[in-house]
Amino acid sequence: MSRFCSLVTLPVLTAVVLTSLSPLSVSRTMAQEQPAAIAQSIPTIDGVVDCEIMIVGGGLAGTATAYESLLAGRTVCMTDITDWVGGQISSQGTSALDEYPKQRSQLFYARGYLELRDRIQARYGELNPGQCWVSLSCFMPNDINEILVDMLADAEREGGGQLKWFPNTVVKDLSLNDAGNQIDSLVAIQHSPAPGTAPLNTDRLSKIIADAYTYNDSSRLTKTVIRFVPVAQRDEGDAESAPVDWYVVEATETGEIIALADVPYQLGLDPRTYLNPSSPVATRDPYCTQAFTYTFAMEHTEEAQTYEVPEFYKTYEPFYSWNQRDYLNTPEEYFNFVFTYRRIWSANPDTERRGHSDEPWMSPGDISMQNWGRGNDYGPGTSRDNFILTRQQLEATGQFAPDGWMGGLRTEALRKGEEIALGYFYWLVLGDTNAVMDDRLKAPDPHHRYLQGLDSPMGTGHGLSKYPYIRESRRIIGRPLSGYRSGFVVNEVDISWKDFAADPYYQQALDSENYLRLRRELAGLGATAALLEETAATDIPARQRARIFPDSIGISQYTIDFHPCMAKSPVEAPGNVERSGVRQAHGPSYPGQIPLRSLIPQNIDNLIVSGKSIAGSYIVAASYRVHAFEWAVGSGAAQTLDFALRTGVMPYELVDDLPNREPLLETLQQEIEARGTPIMFEQTSILNSDWDDWNPGW
Repeated sequence: MSRFCSLVTLPVLTAVVLTSLSPLSVSRTMAQEQPAAIAQSIPTIDGVVDCEIMIVGGGLAGTATAYESLLAGRTVCMTDITDWVGGQISSQGTSALDEYPKQRSQLFYARGYLELRDRIQARYGELNPGQCWVSLSCFMPNDINEILVDMLADAEREGGGQLKWFPNTVVKDLSLNDAGNQIDSLVAIQHSPAPGTAPLNTDRLSKIIADAYTYNDSSRLTKTVIRFVPVAQRDEGDAESAPVDWYVVEATETGEIIALADVPYQLGLDPRTYLNPSSPVATRDPYCTQAFTYTFAMEHTEEAQTYEVPEFYKTYEPFYSWNQRDYLNTPEEYFNFVFTYRRIWSANPDTERRGHSDEPWMSPGDISMQNWGRGNDYGPGTSRDNFILTRQQLEATGQFAPDGWMGGLRTEALRKGEEIALGYFYWLVLGDTNAVMDDRLKAPDPHHRYLQGLDSPMGTGHGLSKYPYIRESRRIIGRPLSGYRSGFVVNEVDISWKDFAADPYYQQALDSENYLRLRRELAGLGATAALLEETAATDIPARQRARIFPDSIGISQYTIDFHPCMAKSPVEAPGNVERSGVRQAHGPSYPGQIPLRSLIPQNIDNLIVSGKSIAGSYIVAASYRVHAFEWAVGSGAAQTLDFALRTGVMPYELVDDLPNREPLLETLQQEIEARGTPIMFEQTSILNSDWDDWNPGW
């Protein structure tokens, strides 16, 4: 058993001769920035690492998967493009826990998430050291990385597992077995600063990401090429004739492994059907994904600060605005509203309350994290500027060619997302324009310091988060099963609290056949009678709960919440607005479940999803993207894989006979609950429709 360490450095096993390559420059077109052919030397493998569970992505879901796997005594490898664990609450900077009020009041979470909250409380002496009002817990991103590192080290000791952690590492390639249904190995590239260059996290991500996915050493980065393989020997107690030697876990922020493995997935807006009736489009639009955000931290100061106008500021100035609040009558009140919304450190917890709002007033020394819609959100939504490349775009840019994978993102979008965030800070403190609202509600307030440096809350020399906060990923299409001939997906009608029957929009938006199918889909116990008796659509009563999944391995509830893509390209175009109709689905969701089927991709048997890439529609992803969900799905994934290794039963075999009974699935679920991960909310039953006290009234 080894201690958790912040870096695994591999010895060079063979002499490496690599052609020097300068960092790739950012270009203006996708063809230039994602070239179809990038000159690379044939890689020499510098080291081979084995594990039972290979987690690609060290975000919150990946961390939860590692935590539970270590407690189960497993040998775990985990990679991340950054050097922090925790994803959205650390390296992505959104360190404000998104939680539904009732679930939070009952503390009905997976055990690891509860431990995380306890450790936040212990570190600061309170759960909300920022005294923010968007959440009951706002804190410093760099502190959370340290807390999670300690949690993983303790889980390693307690469970007898071993964690092999590879920061600053990206997966470049994977190989399948002869049958094409199992991943045999992964090849990854770990980067470090070239001799004589600045530390990592000095450059913005857009400047190094192409270099990071390239085998060759460059003038900026030195590379170590690693091959990950299954363990040579199995643990005692595991099935002697197990069908696989290891499992690979997709836990990246954008679904890199499912794209690289080329399993069926969906991206962007789903077609409007009876299953996702609030969708604004009749046919799929893969280019409109939710906006991503580069967060940053700023400190309120006694003294006025001075800043130079960023060279790109005028490009983005037409985009910036605040949202109207009737009770905010002055620019001073509005700035306080925005600053304290996600204040992650309060220098004076007893700050006074004044003005027309209930928010405590900011004090010198307070630190705020910024994550604002018409500020540092960046939401491209056309084929010319979309962020997560579609399969067709990946093919066109050569990313399916041998050694061609470059991360599957548009580098230009990253660059512009960084710039819009930096420009937003300047606009906040010194700007006086307002793209949407009356100019009288915006005035300069230079009493704020932009926080940057490797010891700053974001841990970067440039002050932006190490990686953008990602709200939406590629989403797998699960396996075709009974009732899901086209592949399993969790849909809007499975979780939404919306009263589809009472809202006339849906009878107008859907044709008569789809409207009838919608009402039948929502009928619950009355579905059979409605079908047999051919009940008219408007006479079919609707269930008042989420769909109950017999294969649940976790729970989640949060508002279906959107940061839509913008209608025109580029995002910052004067007069640009959000994509019309996306917010039709916005609203509360019922207490819901995470079905095991949503974690299992098609075609590859030893790949499982832990994170935002589960099989869910665009609308479901808008709810199942928050902190407690990520931990719950990671916890359930880990315990499923431990069970699979012990029993020799593949995850898909646990659900392939549903809706018939699956005894081994039931055994797994009992184990998951016994280990402190809830798989259903209390009183979940097909007979219970009384969920009113779970609705916060949004």
